[in-house]
Amino acid sequence: MTLPPTQPSSARVDSWTWATRLFKTRSAAATACRGGHVKVNGVAVKPAHQVKAGDEVRVRISGLERIVIVEQIITKRVGAAIAAQCLIDKSPPPPAPEIVAAMPRRDRGAGRPTKRERRETDRLLGRDDSPPPHDE
Repeated sequence: MTLPPTQPSSARVDSWTWATRLFKTRSAAATACRGGHVKVNGVAVKPAHQVKAGDEVRVRISGLERIVIVEQIITKRVGAAIAAQCLIDKSPPPPAPEIVAAMPRRDRGAGRPTKRERRETDRLLGRDDSPPPHDE
């Protein structure tokens, strides 16, 4: 008589995020953890941090934040359909393509934005606390 395989009660956060297909590789998941882009229950964690069912995992990927709740612990990479059952996705919807296209982009390495550019960006993103500028 063989016993059914037991499910682990916890797993490393880098292994779990890779297994559930939030990252393409485990090394990318570990790098994101070391860079502070992965938070468990609101706290930035190292790759070896243990996650368990019910934990909230926030992952920043390509400027977008994914918010997932751990539903089931897995450590081996599985198909997309099975991986989707291991988490509850609470992520906000991505911004509309029109908004993304309208956002100002700086060339990489162009330096810090000027005060004027920062104010324009804040105004565009709705973070405006100051009165509108007056034209001369």
